[in-house]
This record gives sequence, C-alpha cells and structure tokens, in this order.
Amino acid sequence: MARTVKRWLVLLAAVSLLLVNAVPAAASPAPYESYNYNYWKEAVPSPDAYLPERTISGRDLGISEFKDPGDVNVSPSGLIYILDSGNSRVIVLDPGFKLLRVIDGFMMDGSKETFNLPGGLFVDEQERIYVADTGNGRVVVLDGEGTLIQTMTKPESDILSTQFQFQPLKLTVDHVGRVYVVAQGVYEGIMQFDESGKFIGYVGTNKVERDYGEYIWRLLSTKAQRAQMVLFVPTEFSNADIDHKGFVYATNIDPGSNEPIKRLNPSGEDVLKRFGYYDVKGDIRFRNNPGPSKLIDVKVLGNGMYSVLDATQNRVFTYDDEGHLLYIYGGKGNQVGTLKTPVAIEQSGNHTLVLDRGKNNLVVYEPTRFGTRVNEAVELHYRGEDTEAVNIWREVLKLNANYDIAYIGIGKSLLMEKKNEEALGYFELGMDRKSYSVAFKRHRREMMKEHFGTFLTTAIALIFILILTRVAVKWRRRRQIES
Repeated sequence: MARTVKRWLVLLAAVSLLLVNAVPAAASPAPYESYNYNYWKEAVPSPDAYLPERTISGRDLGISEFKDPGDVNVSPSGLIYILDSGNSRVIVLDPGFKLLRVIDGFMMDGSKETFNLPGGLFVDEQERIYVADTGNGRVVVLDGEGTLIQTMTKPESDILSTQFQFQPLKLTVDHVGRVYVVAQGVYEGIMQFDESGKFIGYVGTNKVERDYGEYIWRLLSTKAQRAQMVLFVPTEFSNADIDHKGFVYATNIDPGSNEPIKRLNPSGEDVLKRFGYYDVKGDIRFRNNPGPSKLIDVKVLGNGMYSVLDATQNRVFTYDDEGHLLYIYGGKGNQVGTLKTPVAIEQSGNHTLVLDRGKNNLVVYEPTRFGTRVNEAVELHYRGEDTEAVNIWREVLKLNANYDIAYIGIGKSLLMEKKNEEALGYFELGMDRKSYSVAFKRHRREMMKEHFGTFLTTAIALIFILILTRVAVKWRRRRQIES
C-alpha cells in the first residue's frame, strides 16, 4: 500500500513539473516605475507604455566599442545612423540593427579628412548625411556612401562678431534643404543656413525671465558695481527636430523655464499648444529633490506626438499635439532599459531608440499593448476620426481606469455626435472643465429647444388663467357693489 501511494506521489510530481514548464513565463516587469500626473499634479501609477527590448553595443555589431556616442538618427528609408563621437565615426545599421558600414572619414581636396568630436547628425530623404563636426568648426554633408558633398564653415555676416567661433552641436534639416544648427555660445537663437550653406539668420530665441529685485538693485548700484554683476542672457537651445510641415521643435535646458519646449514657425514664433493640465516641461513634482527636468533632446513622432528626453531622471516624456502628457518611461540604473547618461532619442518604426553615452550603447524600447493603443487612439483623434477612436479609448480604460485622456477622448467623440448629455459625464471624469462647459451649454440649448413649445404653451395658459381670474374677481366685486 505504501509503495502504491509513493508511486502516485512521484507521478503527481512529474505531472506538476510538466504543467509548470508548459505555462509560458510572465513578462518581466519594467526596471523602472511608470507613472503619469493627474489633474491635481499628483504622480499616479500607470501601466508601462514601453519596455526595453534589447541593447546594442559596438561588440554586438562586431566592431570596437562605442566611445562617448553623441547622436542617433533614422533616415526616411529606415537606416539607422549612430554618431560615435569619441571614435570620430558614423555607424550605419539596417532597420534590423545589422551593420552595413562605418564612415570614419572622407576625401577632401585629395586627402582624407576625419571628424573631430562631432556632436550631432541628421539624414534627409536623399540619404545625405549632415554631421555637426564640432571640433573642426564645420558642418559636413556626405552622401549615403560617405562621399563629401559640401562643408559649411564659419559664416560671414555683419550680425556676427569677428571673434565668433562656429562650433555646431546639433542640427536638423527641412524638406527644402535649409539647415538649422544649434551652436555653442549662440544665444540669439538657432542658426539657419540655406541649401547652399549660406547663413541667413536666426530662428527663435529663449526669453530671459526678468528678476525685478535684481533690476531695482541695478538701478541703485554704481557703474563699477554693475560691471561686477552677473549678466542675464538667454539660454542656449539644447537640440532640435523638425516635423513634416517645417515647424522646428527645440529644447533648452533652463531649469527655471516653464516653456523648455518650443515649436517654432517660419517666423520664429512659438506655436506649441499647451492645453494640458500643466506645463509641457517633463516632471511636475520631484522626488528626493533631484530638481526639474533637463530636456536635452526632442523627437517628432508624427500625428502631432513628440517625445523629449530628460537628463535629470533619464526618462522619456511623450505628449500629443495639444500638450497632454501621454506616458513616461525610462529611469536611472544599470539594468537593461535603464539609462546612465542619455544623450539622444530617435524613432525606428514603432520602436524608440535612446543613445546612452554612460553605457556606450543604444537602448531599443518596444511599445506594450497599453502604449500601442494610446498611440493608435491619439493618431485617430489627430486625423479627426474621433468616432473610430472611441473603441480604442475604451480598451485603454480597461488597462488603466485612471487615464484621464481616454475619458476626454470619448467625451469629444460624443460631443461631435451631439450626444452632449452623455459627453458631460466623460468630461467630468477626465476633469476637462473647458470641454465640460461647451457640452453643458449645448445640452442646455437642446433642452430649451426640446421643451420650448411645452414651456411656451404652459406659460401662455398660466397667463390666460391669471387674466381670467383677475377679470372674474373684478366682475364679482362690481356685482357686490351694485347689489
């Protein structure tokens, strides 16, 4: 009997092991906290929008390790270009992250030229490579194979001082070939060059926040004292990207600015929409007093969305075209997916790429189901297809019942369908007071229109009864007097 029981126990244990091995392993959680901010500017937990898929280093590509990489860019054809600044080379990968070639120099006037601590690069639709060759004080333009097309050196202009040193740091290019350069020590704005390399002026500028106490103190100070005071000048831009309409998105690292992200039109005016609950500037509250976000790069994702890279907490913040914060991911650490010294952000298909100078690698993030659904709903809303977006927003709410933007999205769809009373509830859940007011006014107008006939008939009847009553009372009094 004991032997039989023992056999059954062994058999049961074996079956249990088989069942355990047959069950797929659960997805590993993100190595960072995912959160968002609610209406009251409180950080609340959120499902992961993106998870790390892999990292890519020089060793993974079969070449020497990266050294202080400075930038990454994906061309319209899908090729991935990594600027390995410390090794003065450009590494070209195919969309599957396989090495295609390495550009470590180019021929110029019969001799080979090399880069010197290049800071940024951009690749246009014709696969022309623009490199901000910082150490050599020039912008180098190459074709896809690394052959020199042209160079842009120190510009000649009356608005530039004779002591001006041209040190390009970052750049972007529009569809007609205009080059926008973020240069070191330039506070007037982003330098703009035409397709031939001629300097044509500045675009945008960062306003200086005036300290009125300091201003009054300067008025009361002597000339010698004023000479020793700190000058207040605009901060430099830290990076730039451009959308399909030719608007330049630019970031600056001023910790005191409430507008560290700008969307500049051709006139240099900031036209970025800021209709969210709070300022478009990364973190709103700071844990353990790390300070405000330091935004060092921006990437236009399309459909009105854009992501910015924060060097304070090493996180990525993604917004829609109206300035609503969609999701946050990333963080500090040594695990796969966390960042040490992020320097650039890029998009490859539905993946996000973040270049980490501290770890000398490229981190590839892939969207989760939650992130994918949010992106799809935002895209439909941007295209004006709010009705089609409703079902996706409802799916988002199943994944995160506290996602205010989903309630607002459903409410706007109902508003377009003239279901104003139903929209009121969703706007209330999404804490969208402006849209709630619009829906309330429309609902009130509908109620007035629907019941106006009944109201008017009742009012006329009451007035008629009142008149008859008064006439009857007067007639009765007159009869009493006559009698």
